[in-house]
Amino acid sequence: MQPLFLLCVAVTVSVSWARSHPDPLSSEMINFINKANTTWRAGVNFHNVDMSYVKGLCGTILRGPKLQEVGHDVEGIQLPDSFDPRQQWPNCPTLQQIRDQGNCGSCWAFGAAEAISDRLCIQSGGKVSLEISAEDLLTCCDECGMGCFGGYPSAAWDFWTSKGLVTGGLYGSNIGCRPYSIAPCEHHVNGTRPPCQGEQDTPDCVQQCIDGYSPSYPKDKHLGKRSYSVPSQQEQIMTELYKNGPVEAAFTVYEDFLQYKTGVYQHVTGEELGGHAIKLLGWGEENGTPYWLAANSWNSDWGDKGFFKIKRGSDECGIESEVVAGSPLN
Repeated sequence: MQPLFLLCVAVTVSVSWARSHPDPLSSEMINFINKANTTWRAGVNFHNVDMSYVKGLCGTILRGPKLQEVGHDVEGIQLPDSFDPRQQWPNCPTLQQIRDQGNCGSCWAFGAAEAISDRLCIQSGGKVSLEISAEDLLTCCDECGMGCFGGYPSAAWDFWTSKGLVTGGLYGSNIGCRPYSIAPCEHHVNGTRPPCQGEQDTPDCVQQCIDGYSPSYPKDKHLGKRSYSVPSQQEQIMTELYKNGPVEAAFTVYEDFLQYKTGVYQHVTGEELGGHAIKLLGWGEENGTPYWLAANSWNSDWGDKGFFKIKRGSDECGIESEVVAGSPLN
């Protein structure tokens, strides 16, 4: 009888521990995080949505194929205490942009398309300003993974160098050859978008531009020169950002991240939801806590107008372990 009693106690303790934090989208979760009084504040980002939808946003497959690593000679390099590319390159409007992946796990494609757009502008000194199509990457890169159901950031950058990507803006923008075809949805409290429900199937790979756009699809392709992994040391990542512009980074999302509003995020509570890819822009320090500055793709209602900060230098949630980038053709 005693072994059975001990087993019941162990199971009870295990269940109690697993449920030691509130439901992830509840006001109790927000209060729990804020009472912890760490380096960030929580608030309402999602309202009346199902957790299956939220998990579907985390479409990055972590620990996938690795690109060749390319590092910098950082010995003796002088980097500023803070760096924001939006101020460094004000003539590149995509640095300010927050996109919306809709109800599709296409974060891996967005992080790449956004950073590539920025890098094309930065390398040209602001003379080339265009939006690379996340739609083209999501739908036409077979080797990238499973489209809306998950993909590899490294494969996305490799596709840019091997096949090229056309231009394409936000949903309904009619900007570029292939704008995003998945409508944004409303996960915020008081919004005008349709409600977020389920998960979208991956659209078809359509190798032609929208009506009225020129040049043709093949002629609108923009090729990268090379793609590579960035070493995980923070000085390497900082140097890459400072010299070449934003990169794509992947990390593990936990339930508390969903409710981020301000400050420097670090994991406080909640279970793992999946892998997520974002655009990493710059760095700084807030109230003594070093951070990375990043752009999410969950629309501008989420977080700090779509942007967020995450703790730097300790590989928080794996943010420094899977960083990829590439160089445009001259």
